[in-house]
Amino acid sequence: MPEAKTWIAFCLVCLGMALTPGPNMLYLVSRSISQGRWAGIVSLAGTAAGFVVYLVCAALGITALLMAAPIAYDILRFGGALYLAWLAWQAIRPGGASPFQVRDLPKDSPARLISMGFLTNLLNPKAAMLYLSLLPQFIDPHRGAVLGQSLALGGSQIVISLTVNGCICLAAGTIASFLATRPSFALVQRWLMASVLGGLAVRMATEARK
Repeated sequence: MPEAKTWIAFCLVCLGMALTPGPNMLYLVSRSISQGRWAGIVSLAGTAAGFVVYLVCAALGITALLMAAPIAYDILRFGGALYLAWLAWQAIRPGGASPFQVRDLPKDSPARLISMGFLTNLLNPKAAMLYLSLLPQFIDPHRGAVLGQSLALGGSQIVISLTVNGCICLAAGTIASFLATRPSFALVQRWLMASVLGGLAVRMATEARK
């Protein structure tokens, strides 16, 4: 198992990424607003399956391979830091669109909602970056059980993502109405999230490997 402080740091990164608008959030919010909360929750099951695929791949060898190559680790560490910085910029860039804009989408069956959620997450660069670049640097091979650490961290990420996005699905309509009448609140939220992600990017880029 990872150290407590390592696990907490990883969970904070996952929380920041889950709260940052991306393909998953756009899809889930769109479905929740246009087809109802239940459609959003069904779609969420598909995105969860996508995370499981990434977790299995990481746990079965990708993570161990990356940790065995210090140069690759450093390249991915800086790559992950740059990606977090890019997410921070996307949160505050001029003209950025809100994921809570109302969209008129056709009604889809539960099977299609799940499959679309699954494909959306498999093609989600945030998910790929998280498991291929961010996850490996929170694993300490000196503590042994790389597989166990991978499963513990990946499982925590899935729980955090499902919790955040589940709450967003249930409250998507209310949040959309709230932000539509309070644009200043949305601006504060975007700058706060950008500050958190920017701080994590700096920490990741400057922290030496253990």
